[in-house]
Amino acid sequence: MSRILGIDTSNYTTSAALYDTGAGEIVQSKMLLPVKPGEKGVRQSDAVFHHTAQLPQVIASLKEKCGGFEGIDAIGVSTRPRSIDGSYMPCFTVGSGTARILSDVLGVPLFACSHQEGHIAAALYSSGRMDLMQGRFIAFHVSGGTTEALLVKGSGKGFSEELIASSLDLKAGQAIDRTAVMLGLPFPGGIHLERLALQCGDVIRYKPAMKGCDCCLSGIENKCLKLLSEGASKEYIAKFCLTAVMNSIMSMTDAILEAYGELPIIYAGGVMSNVIMKREISSRYAGANFAAPEFSCDNAAGVAVLAAADIL
Repeated sequence: MSRILGIDTSNYTTSAALYDTGAGEIVQSKMLLPVKPGEKGVRQSDAVFHHTAQLPQVIASLKEKCGGFEGIDAIGVSTRPRSIDGSYMPCFTVGSGTARILSDVLGVPLFACSHQEGHIAAALYSSGRMDLMQGRFIAFHVSGGTTEALLVKGSGKGFSEELIASSLDLKAGQAIDRTAVMLGLPFPGGIHLERLALQCGDVIRYKPAMKGCDCCLSGIENKCLKLLSEGASKEYIAKFCLTAVMNSIMSMTDAILEAYGELPIIYAGGVMSNVIMKREISSRYAGANFAAPEFSCDNAAGVAVLAAADIL
């Protein structure tokens, strides 16, 4: 039995998690980065500042939830967005530096991974597919900064990933957040668009723009702007945006399955926590697995899971 502390300071969330491998349970603590009303994101300099201020609060909250940090055996931390050369964002230095200090003070090993790998591991854990830690599968990571599909091979102690499809322009989360801000909704806008979309009974038809397995999403924002100028309801625009993103993800899935064969599919990232998308995609693909909502958005849980796998 081990207790693993995970830390993740991503672009929009400060998070820490404690994974008790004996009980198979994860306790999380998170804080969203503040974004001013009407703005569509946060600058990296501001993200670093807010993570620096928030991480002590997040760790203190986690400690209280867990009843203390006695017996921590290892620390995991995300140090970069993706597992490729040159992948870097300043916000991850806050978590990385804190994890190194804790590792030295506690005298326990430190394990680093990418933010994307953390998302994949969190999805495997929360969907009950930890068997794929030693398998071959397709992983979608769909968020504010990423719309990618990866061919993943689990080694039991980590992953090797090959990028096989992506959005060639706007990312899915960007299309959603920009549409939300356009409609006067808070940022991030996913949950707010979802609530509006669920009130719309219209059938939305949208043919995605595809290039092989890749998609192009910039047309969604342009169409939503046009609909707004034409007087369409907020509910209709919200449903159109989410349906267009969903159809694009399903077209990517179709193309990938045709190219790579029938493999289990994991859908991770904040965008994939949308209930409309989950319902439609689950009904279409028998091999589809989704992260639970609390493990979909940015979190340190998957980081802790990967660190645990490395020491077991």
